[in-house]
Amino acid sequence: MPMPVNYQMHAFQDLLFRSTSFTLNALKSLNNELLDSLGELANTTVIKNLQMVQLQKVILAVGMFSIFDSELQKSLSCKNGFIKAREILYDKGEIKLKNRFEYFSLAINILKHGQGRSYETLIQNYQLLPFEIITPGSSFFKEGDVTEVDTLIKVDDKFVMNCAELLTQVSKAVLD
Repeated sequence: MPMPVNYQMHAFQDLLFRSTSFTLNALKSLNNELLDSLGELANTTVIKNLQMVQLQKVILAVGMFSIFDSELQKSLSCKNGFIKAREILYDKGEIKLKNRFEYFSLAINILKHGQGRSYETLIQNYQLLPFEIITPGSSFFKEGDVTEVDTLIKVDDKFVMNCAELLTQVSKAVLD
């Protein structure tokens, strides 16, 4: 019987872009197939599948932040990796990165929990945000868009890739 290989996963930040790009490409391919079939079969199943593709992007963004928090907790030996990361970024003078990390962390909280303190905080600064948020009395709804899912943050490919890029930058600044 062969001896087990001493295996260690590559660093989170090294895998993050690769996995995010892979998933978004697969979702784009599926989305295109579904849109093609929508012209032929405008039925509930196709529409649900198109919405599923959009929801999967939300799940991807929330998941990468959750896993990153776990990585920070383990690497920094702390109970709240995001608080510790923000402290380190502040101490290193990485204020723009810290603020961007804060904005996206709050956006992820909104995706997980809906309206609440995170939403109220971001609404106060909605014009400064590097992503779109639904302000009170508005919506993202576009006439004829059957793919839209009900979120307070616009989660598209750009948002998801910005999350991956941000977490990679924070990881390098905090853990290297």
